[in-house]
Amino acid sequence: MEETKDSILNKAFEFGKKYESNYTGCAQSTIAAIFDALDIWDESVFKAASGLADGLGLTGDGSCGALIGGSMVISYLFGRERKDFKDISKPIKSYKLVKKLHSQYLKEYGSCRCHDVQKSLTGRTWNLWDLKELQKAMKPGGLLDHCPNLVGTIAKYATKIILKNGFKP
Repeated sequence: MEETKDSILNKAFEFGKKYESNYTGCAQSTIAAIFDALDIWDESVFKAASGLADGLGLTGDGSCGALIGGSMVISYLFGRERKDFKDISKPIKSYKLVKKLHSQYLKEYGSCRCHDVQKSLTGRTWNLWDLKELQKAMKPGGLLDHCPNLVGTIAKYATKIILKNGFKP
């Protein structure tokens, strides 16, 4: 029996929340959630997202890892291959689809920058390189109260874009 689109989207959301809550690493959690909801896997894509959590390298000063992770999966499925590297028109579809995800993200969170989103969701920013800050971030009122839902939401948005554009699980 074929899964419904809604059940796949719900799986992406729930996997995203679960993975971010249990393992952290917003980019990898988002990628794993989308891959698992679509029943696909690529270890290289997952591994490539290792350093992208908390706005790149736990700095808070880059784009949200969930947004980056979702963009990576869209690009993985719809992007330009090496054999077409010289053809500058080949990545246009992935550009358009990532732009849709970006627009939805901005509509939902107001900014892509991790520190801006942290401040919006928790009232402050977090230095995850400081052990005391990291411990606070993992407690009630910290990032783990907010980031799992954000990861689930972005995994669901990205999965919706992927399905709408012809990917069949």
